[in-house]
Amino acid sequence: MNYYEHHLGDYAQATAHLTFLEDAAYLRMIRKYYAEESPLPGDVSAIQRLIGCRTREERKAVDVVLAEFFFLEGGHWHNKRCDQEIARFREKQDKARHSANARWSKVPTQSDGNANAMRTHSEGNAHQSPVTKHQSPVINTPPEGVSESVWKDFLSLRKTKRATVTKTAMQGIEREAQKAGLTLQAALQEMCARGWTGFKAEWLQKKGSYHESLTRTGSSIFGGVRHEREVAGCVDQENLSGNARQLRIEVVTDVDGGTGS
Repeated sequence: MNYYEHHLGDYAQATAHLTFLEDAAYLRMIRKYYAEESPLPGDVSAIQRLIGCRTREERKAVDVVLAEFFFLEGGHWHNKRCDQEIARFREKQDKARHSANARWSKVPTQSDGNANAMRTHSEGNAHQSPVTKHQSPVINTPPEGVSESVWKDFLSLRKTKRATVTKTAMQGIEREAQKAGLTLQAALQEMCARGWTGFKAEWLQKKGSYHESLTRTGSSIFGGVRHEREVAGCVDQENLSGNARQLRIEVVTDVDGGTGS
């Protein structure tokens, strides 16, 4: 056995009175018991050698533990709990073996496909849990067309949201970015700016167009000016369409603070 269940509550209650050496001797003895899947030898001195006793106090600790937790039967020292766990382990092993043999001996049909092409990992060790999660590979390097800085911001956002960056997730984001007429980098920038874990083209449509957003922003900035003012500048729209072009915004405000554009 490479594994056994160690119930801390049961063990602590049963061994709380033992000395440090007695507790250590008991643990070594049951580990040997499980590893060999058999009771300890009837010769006490052989047990002492098996678990590495060197001093008189250590050998005495073995005597104390044997007297309290083991019983001599058939020329071997048995432990009731160990015998039960080994029997349970072997029963599970037998069931797994029978299940595997039945699956391999079954006449394959077209509907079976390749279901029986290989045995599961759990059949090899009945006490270990099989791995059941099959996730898309995690992506750590920036995709083509995405800058290092934007990628780092995106990874940081996903990490904060406890969401891994998988190939499937990136394919979904890129697909929605194309629907919205954006590059992948522009979509990632939008996600970082809004704190979005995912991306949907329809989310941008609900928020309004980019030009409308800039108009509202300009109105709020220049809201206290008495006369008309034209604000001209080069707005880098790479984060929306991948192309930079001139955008002119005209902001008109009244004396009372009302705005228009």
